[in-house]
Amino acid sequence: MARSKLSLPLAIVVVLHVLLAGLVYAEPEMDPYKILGVTKGASQAEIKKFYKRLAKEWHPDKNKDPGAEDMFIKITKSYEILSNEEKRANYDRYGQMDDTQPYGNTHYGHRHDSFYFDESFFNFPFNSKNHRDFADSKYTLHFNQYVNDVVPDSYKRPYLIKITSDWCFSCIHIEPVWKEVVQEMESLGVGVGVVDVGYERRLANHLGAHRTPSILGVINGKVTFFHYAVAKEHLRQFVEDLLPQRLVERVTDKNDLQFLNSWHELNKPHVLLFDQVPAVPLLYKLAAFAYKDYLQFGYVDQGLSETANLQKQFNINTYAPTMLVFKENIDKPADIIQAKGMKKQIIDEFMSNNKFLLAPRLVNQKLFDELCPVKQFHRRRKYCVLLITGDEEIFSFGNQAFLSFASTNTREVVRFAYVYQRLQQPLCDILTQNKDSVQSQPQVVILERRNAAGKAFFKPVTAWNGSEEDKQCLQEELERLQKDPSILIHDAMLPELNNEFASMFIIRWIYASYDYLSEVIDDILHNNWREMMPLLSLIFSALFILFGTVVIQAFSDSSDDKQTKPKAKDGTKAENGSSGSSSTSSRPPKKNFVEVTELTDITYMSNLVKLRPGHMNIVLVLTDASKNILLSKFAKEVYSFTGSLTLHFSFLNLDKHSEWMNTLLEYTQDAMQIDADDDEGANRKMDYTGYVLALNGHKKYLCLFKPVYTGEDLDSKSSEDEGAASGGRSRSRSRDDHPPRKSNRARSISTLQIHHKLDRLGLWMERLMEGTLPRYYIPAWPGLDKITPNK
Repeated sequence: MARSKLSLPLAIVVVLHVLLAGLVYAEPEMDPYKILGVTKGASQAEIKKFYKRLAKEWHPDKNKDPGAEDMFIKITKSYEILSNEEKRANYDRYGQMDDTQPYGNTHYGHRHDSFYFDESFFNFPFNSKNHRDFADSKYTLHFNQYVNDVVPDSYKRPYLIKITSDWCFSCIHIEPVWKEVVQEMESLGVGVGVVDVGYERRLANHLGAHRTPSILGVINGKVTFFHYAVAKEHLRQFVEDLLPQRLVERVTDKNDLQFLNSWHELNKPHVLLFDQVPAVPLLYKLAAFAYKDYLQFGYVDQGLSETANLQKQFNINTYAPTMLVFKENIDKPADIIQAKGMKKQIIDEFMSNNKFLLAPRLVNQKLFDELCPVKQFHRRRKYCVLLITGDEEIFSFGNQAFLSFASTNTREVVRFAYVYQRLQQPLCDILTQNKDSVQSQPQVVILERRNAAGKAFFKPVTAWNGSEEDKQCLQEELERLQKDPSILIHDAMLPELNNEFASMFIIRWIYASYDYLSEVIDDILHNNWREMMPLLSLIFSALFILFGTVVIQAFSDSSDDKQTKPKAKDGTKAENGSSGSSSTSSRPPKKNFVEVTELTDITYMSNLVKLRPGHMNIVLVLTDASKNILLSKFAKEVYSFTGSLTLHFSFLNLDKHSEWMNTLLEYTQDAMQIDADDDEGANRKMDYTGYVLALNGHKKYLCLFKPVYTGEDLDSKSSEDEGAASGGRSRSRSRDDHPPRKSNRARSISTLQIHHKLDRLGLWMERLMEGTLPRYYIPAWPGLDKITPNK
C-alpha cells in the first residue's frame, strides 16, 4: 500500500516529463528550409525564386485565409535568414533564428538539445499578434500615425521609440528595463512608441533602424539613436540629452534682474523654479520644451549661497519646490504654485493659464490667432482691445497707462494687446483708416475676427494718451459692447502680420547647425555607418556635381568663339557672321520681364571688362530726364531677345558718366566722323541720349545704334546703315541703293522725340544676332577712373 502511494506521485512526474518533452519536440523552432520548400543545398537564385512565389501566394492582401498573415511573416523571416550567408551558416550550425544571440556555446550540441530554462522561455514572443506583449500593443506605431501625429508632436515633447520583432531574443532581455523606463518617462510627458519590424518594415526603414532591438529618440522631427547599454540611468540621460541645451537659464542674485527684465524684448512671461537639487529636474526641462514658444524659463538652486537674496525677496519655502511666473511686473509674481510632489498635470495647467502677458505685443500672425481667435459660436465671442502706438520714448506714458488699464480687466471675453505702427504698418493703416501710411497718434481699436481669411469687425474708440478721460471712454465702450455687439460698425479684411522675430532666423540656424554637427560626430564615433549612408551619399553627390560643373565650364568653348567662314554673297566680311548667335535668338524668353542693371564703377568689371567669352552687354545710354521713358521702350524692344543666355542688358547714365562715353567713342573714329559731319558747330556738346552700345568685353569691340526718328519720316535710314557706310565697310546691295540724306536727317535730329528714339532697335537687334552689323574694335576699355561718377 505504501509502495503504491509512493509510486503514484512518481508516475505523475514521469507523465508530466513525457508530456513536456513531447511538447518540446512536437513544436520545434520553425525550419526556414521547410517553409520555403527548398533543400539545404539550394542556391540563392532558387531561394529567391521560391520566396517570390510563396510571398505572392500568401500575401494578406490577396489571401483571405485566417492564417495567411502568420504564414507570410514566416516566409519573410525564412527568406531573411537564408538570403544572408552569415545568418544561414549560423542557423545550419546552431539552429539560431536571430544573429543577436550568443551562438558560440558548442556544448548545446544538436539544436533540439539547446533547450534551457530561464525567465524568458515562458514569455517567448511567437510570431502572432495575439501573443505580443499587451503592454507594448498600446504604444504600437504605424507609418501614417508616425508621420501625421508623432512628428508634429515631437516639436512639443520628445519621443522614445523601441524597434522590435517577433523573433528577437535580445528584445526579451531588455523588456524589464524598458517597461520601467516607459512608466517613468510617460509620467513626465515623454512620448513612447513601439515599432514591430515584422509588421511595419516601411516605418523601420524610414527611421533608419536596420537591427533589433534598437532604441531611438525623436525630437523636432529629428531621429537620434541610443548607443549605450540598456539601463534605466542611461535611457534617462539619453532623453535629457535630446532636449536643447539652452532651454532653462540658471538664475542667481547677480542676473535675476536681467532675466526678469527681458520680458519686454522677448514678449513672454518668465517662469522661475526654486528647488533644492543642483541639477535642473527633467520634468521642468520637458515643460520648458513644451512651452518654449510662450514662456521663458529660469532655475534657482536653493542650495547655493548666491540665491539667498532671491529666496528671501519672494519668501520661498525651502521644503518644497516653488514655481513663480512673472509678467509685466517683475517685483511681484503674477501666479505661484508650491507642491512637494509636483506632477505634470499641475505644471501643464499652470503654464496654460499664464501663456501670455497681460497686454502682449502682436509680433506675428500665430500670436494674433491665439490672442484674438476667430468667432466660432455666438456665446464664444472674443474681443480684442488693440492699442496702436509707437516704440519711441514719448509713447511710454500712454503705453504704461494702457497696461495699467489691462491689468484691471476681469472679462474673459476681452483680450488686450498693442502693436507698433512702424512694424505692422499694413494692419494699422486699415484699423486707423489711414490712407497716407503716415504714423498717426496712438489710438485704441476694438475688433472681433469673423473668419480665418481675415475678415473682422472693428471700431476706433479714442485717441490714446493715457489720461483718465481716455480710460473712462474706453470703459464705457466696453460696457456698451457687452450689451450690444453691433457697435462694431466697420468691417475689413485684415492682412497677415509681419513676423518681427524673423531676423532671429540666423541665430536659430546656427543652433540647428550645431546640433546637427553634434549628431554627425556622435554617429561617426559609434561607427553607425548604415545610418550615415544617406548623409554621405548627399555629400559625395554634391561634390561630384560641383566638380563636374567646374570641369565642364573650364573645358567648354563658347559658341561665340567659333568664327564662321565668310560668305561671298554681297561681299560681306566673315567677322560679322556667327551661326551660334542666330540659334540663341530663337529661344523664347524665360521671364516675363527684362532685367536691366546700371553700368557703374561697381558693376564695371563684371559686366564689361571681365565679361565671359561669347557674351555681350547691351547698354542703353540715357539721362535722368529720359530714364523712365527710354527704359520702358528699351524693355519692349529687347524683350524677345531675353531668351538668349549670352546677352546682358544694362543702362549708362550720361549725367554721371559722360566722360567715359566720350572716351569710348574717341576710339571709334568711324562713328565720330558721322557725328562731326552732323554737328553744326564743332564745339557743340553731343547728345548721346537713346544710343545703344553692344559691348563684347572679351574681344574688345562694340556695335553702335543711333536714334532714328520715325514719327514724321518713315523712310529715313537706320543708324546702323549710316554707321556702316561711314566706317568704310561693305554693305548689302539693298542698303547701298539708298544714298544718305544728311540735310533731312539734320532737320529730323533737331525734332527727335524721346519716345521714338528706339523705334528701330528691334531690327538692329536682329542684325546684331545675325552678325551683320559693323564692329568697332578698340585697343582697351577706358579705365575705372573714366567710369567714376562726375563730381
